[in-house]
Parts: sequence; C-alpha cells; structure tokens
Amino acid sequence: MIRFEDLSLDAALLAAVRSAGYTAPTAIQAQAIPLVLAGRDVLGCAQTGTGKTAAFVLPIVQRLAAKAPTGRGARPIRVLVLSPTRELATQNAEAFSTFGAVFGLERAVVYGGVSEVPQRRALRRGVDILVATPGRLEDLMRAGEVDLRRVEVVVLDESDRMLDQGFFTAVRRILSTVPRERQTLLFSATMPEEIRALARSVQRDAIEVKVTPVATPAAQVEQEVLFVARSDKRELLAHLLADPTVTRALVFTRTKRGADRVAKHLCSVERVEAIHGDRSQSQRERALASFKRGSTRVLVATDLAARGIDVDGISHVINFELPDDSESYVHRIGRTGRAAASGVALSLCDADERDQLRRIERLIRTSIPVRREHPFSAGAAAASGTRTPPPRSFAHARGRSGGFTGRSSRRRF
Repeated sequence: MIRFEDLSLDAALLAAVRSAGYTAPTAIQAQAIPLVLAGRDVLGCAQTGTGKTAAFVLPIVQRLAAKAPTGRGARPIRVLVLSPTRELATQNAEAFSTFGAVFGLERAVVYGGVSEVPQRRALRRGVDILVATPGRLEDLMRAGEVDLRRVEVVVLDESDRMLDQGFFTAVRRILSTVPRERQTLLFSATMPEEIRALARSVQRDAIEVKVTPVATPAAQVEQEVLFVARSDKRELLAHLLADPTVTRALVFTRTKRGADRVAKHLCSVERVEAIHGDRSQSQRERALASFKRGSTRVLVATDLAARGIDVDGISHVINFELPDDSESYVHRIGRTGRAAASGVALSLCDADERDQLRRIERLIRTSIPVRREHPFSAGAAAASGTRTPPPRSFAHARGRSGGFTGRSSRRRF
C-alpha cells in the first residue's frame, strides 16, 4: 500500500499530515501528488469525497516553500485557486492554512456575500495563495486590488460545478491576466466534453488522472428509494429522522423555499437549520458551524451544499426531493460514506419524480433498492407506478426502527 512517505513529500509536511490524522493517500492523491510536484499540468477526475483537495494542496505547498519569491515589498500572489462556491473556497483555504502554516505561507480567501473591506486588507498585506470565487475576484480586480502577474500555479477546482453556474466566461477572463508560463491544475468530479475543451485551451500537455468511473457513487453508501405520495413526504421525513441511528442528517430539497418549508415543519420536534443561496453568509456560516459541532442534528439544504460541505460523521443523506440534474444525486449522497466509512442515502420519490429516478439509475448504472415497508407505503403504489422493485444488491444493517447503522466518517481533505 502506498504511503504519504512514498510520495516525496517534505519531512515537515509529512509531520503535518500525520498530525492531521492521515496515514495513507487516496488513489487521486497517490497519482496526482507526484505529477504536481514535478510541475506537470494535471486534469484530475475523481468522485466527491475522495480527497481531491489534498491532491493539489500538499504538492503546491511544498513547491512554494522550496522557492522563495524574489524582490521586495508585499508578497506576490503565486497560487490562484478558483472555486465555484463560498463553501468550497473556505474549505480549500482551510487546507492551505493547515499545511501552508508549516512553511510560513500566507493565504487569503475572497468570495461574495460579505464585505470586501477585510478581503482588500488581506490582499494589501500580501499573500502567497489566493483562493477565490470568480465573481468576487473580478470585482476586486476591477478595483485594482489584485495583481496576478506573478502567479505560478492556477487551480480550477470542481470545474463541472463552475460550468453549471456559468462561470466559464469569467474564468477565461481571469486566466487572460495570468502568465502563460504557469502550471495549471484542473480537478472535477465529472468530465463532460465542455470541461475537456476548457482543459485543452488552458493546459499544456496535461496528464489525465481518473481514478473512478464518472458519476459513480461511493461503494460504501447504502442507497434506498422510498415511494411516497407527495403530500406524505414531510411526515415520512420526520419518521425517518426519529430513527436513533440517524446521528447527523443532511436533507436536500430542490428549491430554497422548499428548504425553508421543510425546516419549519421539523423545527417543532427537531433542532434544524436551513442553508441556501438566499441566506446571508453569516447565517450560512452559523448553520454550518452548529451542524459541525453537533448542536444541530439536521441540516436542510439545496444543491448549493451538494459539494463543499465537509462535515465529520454525516450518517444519512436524505433526498426529500430528487434533483433535476442526475449528477447532483451523486454529489449529494457523497456527503456521507466519506473516507471509506459507511453511510446511508435515502430518496423520497413521488409519482412526478419517477422519470428523474430512472435517469439517475441510468447514470449510476444500477437500480436503487426499494424500501417497501414504511408507515406511508399506502401512497407508494401511486408514486411507484408500474415499476418492479429490483432485487436488493447489498445487505442492510437495520436499526431498531428500520433505519441503518452508519459509523462516523473521518474528514477527507
């Protein structure tokens, strides 16, 4: 088995990795780290929860530490990491802070929804690493607060998500201000042709690293679908959450209004928070902090949170509504079953969502087992239509009230 010690990482960096509690690299880390250390452009594809962040953070930190910047004045920005969401930007910045501190590297993170003033101050002091969302970065560039002329490494993280959010034009504008002689790393959970086209236009002789089939759920996530009438969904959700094996649950809705309605319904019996695009940054941060601490057992979210939430021990992901985009299903359920731990993904499917379910099953190339026994199964016949439940493809360890036993996962960075 490959160890971090086998990847030519600096002794001080290895000590920081061990201090963080990690001993063995994931497949994407084992393949990408040596390539990044060698200065190669990398096109990396791996499903969510497999450690893509460390695949670029660790070697970038080591390369920066080995080459001190020249000249006087404030530190120049040497690494630019573009992330599609505030949550992902924060996650990446935290990883650089953890491992870059070993070598005295400075980083800043900029994103919208909060005041620009602290971000401008950080940039004026000088940083080695800038993690940013494209929109806020362009605002600061127009204000003359960002100089990217000495950038050595560019990382495009979760590129397929940036495609979904329409950031590609902004990304191209930003990259036009960065030196052409640079290392460009592009990581994504899926690899549609648009991502490959972007890679061809911004990378040089890139090496592709693909460690899992595109849009394949983690094997340790046990999936089930529960057919139910739409009018019974909220009561069924409350029933599922009453299961003592549900130690920490992430519930997904399609819309922001839906997330608020579900959270309001549950709040009489459950400590619950909602997180979505209409919530302010401070509200989102407080909700996430409470969820991480365990003060809040249930977090209701839109697909904004399908990537970027990296919380220990999410035992269950519950799709209150199936996503319109089938690939979002994979990203949603990837919030549990991380770092080789087990997890459970339950999907509530009404009659109008049958086509979405079939699209999801075609994408993941398997039928999702059906749980036919639940208190609202009387409405399941209308929801399931003529679909014949597939045979169960894996054993389930049921709790006392019919739930599943999942063990807490360790954070995969």
